[in-house]
Amino acid sequence: MNTTELIHRDSTTWEIPRAGAMHVPVILHASEALVRDMDDKVREQACNVAMLPGIVEAVHVMPDAHWGYGFPIGGVAAFDPAAGGVVSAGGVGFDISCGVRCLRTGVRAEAIAGVAARLADALFVKIPAGVGSVGNVRLRSGELDEMLTGGARWAVGRGFGKATDLERIEEHGQMLHAKPSAVSDRAKRRQRDEMGTLGSGNHYLEIDRVTEVYADDAASAFGLRRGDAVVLIHCGSRGLGHQIGTDYLRDMVVAAAGFGIRLPDRELACAPIESELGAAYLGAMRAATNCALANRQILTHLTRDVFSAIVPAADLDLVFDVSHNTCKVEDHVVDGTPRRLYVHRKGATRAFGPGHPDVPDTLRAVGQPVIIGGSMGTASYVLAGMAPERAWSSACHGAGRSMSRHDALRRWRGENLVVELAQRGILIRSPSLRGVAEEAPGAYKEIGAVVDAAETAGLARKVVRLEPMIVVKG
Repeated sequence: MNTTELIHRDSTTWEIPRAGAMHVPVILHASEALVRDMDDKVREQACNVAMLPGIVEAVHVMPDAHWGYGFPIGGVAAFDPAAGGVVSAGGVGFDISCGVRCLRTGVRAEAIAGVAARLADALFVKIPAGVGSVGNVRLRSGELDEMLTGGARWAVGRGFGKATDLERIEEHGQMLHAKPSAVSDRAKRRQRDEMGTLGSGNHYLEIDRVTEVYADDAASAFGLRRGDAVVLIHCGSRGLGHQIGTDYLRDMVVAAAGFGIRLPDRELACAPIESELGAAYLGAMRAATNCALANRQILTHLTRDVFSAIVPAADLDLVFDVSHNTCKVEDHVVDGTPRRLYVHRKGATRAFGPGHPDVPDTLRAVGQPVIIGGSMGTASYVLAGMAPERAWSSACHGAGRSMSRHDALRRWRGENLVVELAQRGILIRSPSLRGVAEEAPGAYKEIGAVVDAAETAGLARKVVRLEPMIVVKG
């Protein structure tokens, strides 16, 4: 992106001013180097989002932003239903409630290193991964609707995990006002056999080592110490979420003209929040959110089973679970006045700061954990939300791709990457060498630069850095 065409507010704030049909400006939260590396499509997509009805204040772009479907990945926008605001299926994405959960193990990384190969193999067998993977949790129609309503709370009730887990999950593990009736039969069929699976793409289960501590207060509150082993689980709502996105994008494109909405891009298909279609999508999206929360809860249970057999000294406790493809109803202050807004975060993480009532009591003094997953073979970070809020209390969600999967396949071979990473002490287990090549570390931006920009921009502060030891991926 050409920075000479932007208004430079400070070292990590760049503005694209209102022009043409834009209702609000676009604010990019990134260093100059990261902005320059962003594809011009990010600018085009962000400006298109600024044209949607009822948008409030600005479109915000995170430092890991890159081209996406409709919204740029790393795009954040809030809409006011009282001003004709809309909900956009493209602004949430196909992998609804894709997110990351972090578990502390209570053991040092050295305890993992001695059994790393055995642990990696056992996790790979226990946790299905890859395109079309199916799990051992099979749901009948009524059970599936209960899962779509209950989320992680339903999973705990079925024996997958502990009730104390729910205290460390967004929405306490259950997104209210879900409507399984708004989810198509096809979407439900796609999910019936996929619970407890990782899927493909950039989804993974990692065992990491805490290598740096930047904020002692937050690290202590999160229970993370230098040298500890932790687990990251990154996945979403699998086939169900993808089908919901497909179904409602189609319906919203057809209905847009009837609502008087002129779409700057068909991929930004949307409907008024207070319309019947908008309400139906929100109900279906919340059901998919519960699916993702339940899925990560089941995966946590399976991971605990493996650890109990191989590393019995470990006691996996949940640090936090946070999603990064959502639309949530939140209260924010705009021009000194509290307003209830529908905040779309597409490839962006909620990052409430210290004192926020939605942060668990035990974490409220330091802010909400923000889990930033790295690319395969590179570092990840745990951050904490900051106050005062910026960008609707949002932060980045990962490193962000710097090249397409197609280009990555042309540049790297999966079998070579597995060997190279093993030589660095990182064990990779995957059913697809093609998938390994698509997720090559070099296909992503440098995560340290992204996280530094997020901290400098006041989005979230660094707490700990994690380095991978074992990666199970699709």
